[in-house]
Amino acid sequence: MARTPSNMVPLGTIAPEFYLKDTNSNNTYSFDDLKGSKGTLVIFMCNHCPFVLHVINEIVMIANDYRVQGLGIVAISSNDIVKYPEDSPELMTDFSLQYKIDFPYLFDETQEIAKAYDAACTPDFYLFDNQDRLFYRGQLDDSRPGNGIPLSGTDLRNAIDALIYNRTLNEIQKPSIGCNIKWK
Repeated sequence: MARTPSNMVPLGTIAPEFYLKDTNSNNTYSFDDLKGSKGTLVIFMCNHCPFVLHVINEIVMIANDYRVQGLGIVAISSNDIVKYPEDSPELMTDFSLQYKIDFPYLFDETQEIAKAYDAACTPDFYLFDNQDRLFYRGQLDDSRPGNGIPLSGTDLRNAIDALIYNRTLNEIQKPSIGCNIKWK
C-alpha cells in the first residue's frame, strides 16, 4: 500500500465550494448546505483504502461526538471508479450502511473538488472554522495499519476542541498518511 502524505495547504485558506451528490441520500449538497455553526470537517476518503478502513470507526465516533456541538461533517470520495470500481457510488452507499456513517458521503466524479482542496491521500482531513477558513489539516492520530499504536483520534479531536472552545492550536501539524487519491 502506498504511503502518501497530505499536502499541507496553508492555514487560513478559504474552503473551496462544491456541489456534489450524496450517495447516502441522493441529495446534492454544497459546502454551505453542510457547514456547521462552529466549523466544518471535510474528509477525503474511499471504501477500499487500508488506511481508511483502519480509522473509519474512529471517524464515525468523532462525527457522533461533535456533530451535536455544531460541527458540520462531510466525506468525499474522488477516486477513479473505472480503475477502482470498489469505490463506486453504489458501494459507497453500502460502505456507509456497514460502518453506520450518517453524515453525507459525496462522490466527486470529475475529481475537480479534490483538486480544489489539494487533497492527496485517503484519509485527508480539513477542518474549517465558522468563517470557512482552514483551521487544521493533518492526521487523525499516530496510528497506522500495522504500527501497533492504538487509535485515539487525538490530533483531530484536539483540533476540533480548540476550534469549538476557542483555544489556540499549534500551527505545526503532522500530515495525514494514506493511499494516494486514484487520479484519472
